[in-house]
Amino acid sequence: MVRANGAVSLRELARVVQTSEVTVRRDVRALEAEGLLDRRHGGAVLPGGFTRESGFPQKSHLATAEKTAIADLAANFVEEGEAIVVGAGTTTQELARRLARIPGLTVVTNSLLVAQALAHANRVEVVMTGGTLRGSNYALVGSGAEQSLQGLRVSRAFISGSGLTAERGLSTSNMLSASVDRALVQAAAEVVVLADHTKLGTDTMFQTVPTEVITRLVTDDPPAHDDRAHTELQALADQGVQIAVAGATGNPGGDEVPARRRALPGPRRGQAPAPGLRSAAAVLGEQGPAERERARVADLRRR
Repeated sequence: MVRANGAVSLRELARVVQTSEVTVRRDVRALEAEGLLDRRHGGAVLPGGFTRESGFPQKSHLATAEKTAIADLAANFVEEGEAIVVGAGTTTQELARRLARIPGLTVVTNSLLVAQALAHANRVEVVMTGGTLRGSNYALVGSGAEQSLQGLRVSRAFISGSGLTAERGLSTSNMLSASVDRALVQAAAEVVVLADHTKLGTDTMFQTVPTEVITRLVTDDPPAHDDRAHTELQALADQGVQIAVAGATGNPGGDEVPARRRALPGPRRGQAPAPGLRSAAAVLGEQGPAERERARVADLRRR
């Protein structure tokens, strides 16, 4: 499956072979030891190291439920009549499908897939950058894209990437994509990063958005065993990133049912918490015994 798709999620593997994710994780670890694949949080990819980047078809198979939940939540931060920029990526494409319902928007993007998702939206104006088409992710890159963004000013940028760490911020595996993403971010008053838990703690070759520039992270709830993702979330919050966590469980009712929200501490100095974000204390009060115990252990580790 990895050879055919370039990447595959543990959840999908477990479904196909009809076994538990624990068993699949053990087998993937063994295959990695033989050099047949590389493990990623939540999945596996073909070997390749820092410089390898999966194409859009491969990325679209990873963490699909999580990306849907993230898009549901991120759309709640967009208001009627806003002007925003939306970068390229599978998660931002999911967001664009939900933005089609918000009237009066102006969306600037370098992504053909984002533009396509909004093409028939009533009262949504789509502005595309220039540039050279990068076929692996259907995005416009290069000097033409960057020059078309000069002098632009919008309220928010919604952007994704290949990895996110508290130490280095958001990063990607391609130099041209990183350069355009930086231009998108420079045009926005606020920067909202969309990243599922499989990207937390992952560092790739080219930095796009340093941590201090990120206003808010919209992500999903990492599995209990994913200590690295939980640690990274807390480290990002400690550096002032507002964090909104969406429930990754699908809802048959469709997009009209809002995603569950959760927040970790971390408004920047001099900046009020965003509407709809709750304090960590309030969240801990709603958690069950197991979640409270994990939070207690994490706090002891930090101390």
